[in-house]
Amino acid sequence: MKPGFNTNGLAFHRWDDALRLIAETGYTSAAITVDHYTLNPFAPDLPRQMAATQQLLQECQLSTVIETGARFLLDPRVKHEPTLVSPSAEERERRIDFLKRCVDLAAALQSDAVSFWAGQLKEDLPRVAALNRLAAGCREVIDYAADKEVRLAFEPEPGMLIETLADFEELLTLVDHPYFGLTVDIGHLQCMGELPISEFLKPWRERIFNIHIEDMRQGVHDHLRFGEGEIDFDDVFAGLRQIDYQGALHVELSRHSHMAPDILRESFAFLQQHLQTG
Repeated sequence: MKPGFNTNGLAFHRWDDALRLIAETGYTSAAITVDHYTLNPFAPDLPRQMAATQQLLQECQLSTVIETGARFLLDPRVKHEPTLVSPSAEERERRIDFLKRCVDLAAALQSDAVSFWAGQLKEDLPRVAALNRLAAGCREVIDYAADKEVRLAFEPEPGMLIETLADFEELLTLVDHPYFGLTVDIGHLQCMGELPISEFLKPWRERIFNIHIEDMRQGVHDHLRFGEGEIDFDDVFAGLRQIDYQGALHVELSRHSHMAPDILRESFAFLQQHLQTG
């Protein structure tokens, strides 16, 4: 397993300084949340940024996952919108176009995966119709990604159409492809009561492409520093070893950017403690 960190937890740093800090702390993977300040796929100078990023990642010996959860990149007024379940086809196409651009980034950086989620359903629509809408968007992105040999890691997210692993299984009946797998957020499992976490990881051994990790409390979607929540991390790491997970564990603390250097260090120490035991 590779200790990693999400750049959304260094929102007040220049993107190159963020990657250097991640590497200097000892992490070997970076979850790059593309945003206004980090590999914005709509930026006119993207080719220059990409060349610099490729060189820096090589120097730092960092693997990557491309994360698509920027809050206001596509709409400056509404967080995380539009999505794959937005009401209009035009809105959904904007999200699909964005995800395809992120696939291009991942292909160029040889990233482990592109991570994305469903979005919130904001209209009165039967669940079957909403799932079909989501599945259609997923299929279009999957076809594009498969052509470039880029894996897609879908993240169940509290409050969105797909909240749990059981919800993902429902989606998988409509969308099934070798390049379509999971981002499992350990905190989300705790939040949604998918416990013990080790037992919920088992069935998804072959589908887990990416992991987010932080502490959390049951029933409260709030990403916490390790030790501030209720997660049994001995159980979590036992479960990860049991499924022989070899990918990255990306710490996701997007609301802690004001103290990022401290969070980087304490989180790395926590991960190392668990990776070196058992």
